[in-house]
This record gives sequence, C-alpha cells and structure tokens, in this order.
Amino acid sequence: MDFQELELKYYVLDLRRIEAKLKELGASCSQPRLLEANLRFDTSDYSLSREGKALRLRYDTEARITYKGPSQAREGIRLREEIEFVVDNYEAARAFLLALGYQVSVFYEKYRTVYLMGGVHIMLDELPYGNFVEIEGPDPASIQVVNSALNLNWETRIPESYTILFDRLRDMLKLPFRDLSFDNFRDLQVSAADLQVLPADI
Repeated sequence: MDFQELELKYYVLDLRRIEAKLKELGASCSQPRLLEANLRFDTSDYSLSREGKALRLRYDTEARITYKGPSQAREGIRLREEIEFVVDNYEAARAFLLALGYQVSVFYEKYRTVYLMGGVHIMLDELPYGNFVEIEGPDPASIQVVNSALNLNWETRIPESYTILFDRLRDMLKLPFRDLSFDNFRDLQVSAADLQVLPADI
C-alpha cells in the first residue's frame, strides 16, 4: 500500500472555467461538490506544525483521520507521507484524539469537487478565502500532463497548506478569529495579493 501523496496546488480566479475544461478533456466527476469540515490537531506546544506534520479529522460523507508527514520537493511537486483511514464515529474519533492529549488548533471548511483523468485526481476547492485546484497523481509525469492540459502556470504553484495560507492571512489582515469558516469570511474580500500568491489561470 502506498502511503505517499504527490500533488500540486494552485490559486485560480475562475474555477468554473477549469471545470468546463476538464469536461472538455473527458475527465469524469468522481465526487460531486461536497462540503468538508476539518479539524486540525496539534500538541499544546504545536510540535506537529513545527515539524511540518499534520493530524486531521475530516467529515464529509464519512469521517476520516489523516496523518501527513513533512513535505519535500520531487521534480517541483510536493511529496508527503500520508496515512488516512475511515472511522465510523466522528465524535468518538474527536474524543479519542483529545484524550491522547492533542488539541484542536484550527477548524476549516471547504467545498470540494473531484475529477479523475488518466489516473490523476483533480480537486476543485472553494475555500472561504478563494478558489484552488489541486492535482494529485502517482508520479510527476502524469501530474505534469494534466497540468499542461489545463494550461495552469507551473511557476505559480503553491507549496503551503491551506492552514498555512490562513495563518499568513490572519497575520496580514489582523483577523480576530481562529477558524477558517465561510461564516467568518462572509463580509471579507480576499485577493491573491492578500494571500501572497499568483493566479495560475491568467
């Protein structure tokens, strides 16, 4: 079993145009648009974050616990160890992690639509602060094929996680809240400049 994640992430201005292009290319929708709720856990001294590790409990149609190791670059693409498994009780899983001494460091949510093309997963993500495309595949070559087909600017790829982007945004805009929720961003307009990223689709 492969416990590695190999992916690219981009900030985009027009997610619908990306989706239309995927359909034109013959990609199949493997997951219709779905709201995800995520809890990120850490120790009291944030040792996981400091070591580049992540511990997450996610709920959409099912609950899943995910561990991600420190990232490294492989031909310009982010490679991380990833161990993920389904649990049958979200509340019990949350209580279990808290009982082990972990604490919730951040709550974040997003809408995700997933397409499949030639063994590569393309995630269309709607975050409270903007829209993103993630391309995940078995090897760099297959990812680069899809990347080129979607005409996304390779030089604008983002190595940081969504929560790191949120931390950066909180510092820059002096945001008073801790959670990355749609409610918190309801009256906020966030630009690529605020996130310190460049759009990949222009």
